[in-house]
Amino acid sequence: MGFSIALIVFSLLLMLLVLMHKGKGGGLSDMFGGGMQSSVGGSSVAERNLDRITIVLGLLWFACIVVLGILTKINN
Repeated sequence: MGFSIALIVFSLLLMLLVLMHKGKGGGLSDMFGGGMQSSVGGSSVAERNLDRITIVLGLLWFACIVVLGILTKINN
């Protein structure tokens, strides 16, 4: 039950983070300082941190799906 709730929460957060990413014309990350381009790295600190958070949350989402699959297989 706990992993099912975690999967729902991770899914909602992942959708929110993906929508915040900068697309072709800019994204919601521009509202939080993502619009200021750094001359050194090519992308802002806010955009890189958003990328990192999204990757970590995606890995947690994937791990939750794997655990739920294993638990379902064991219970059947």
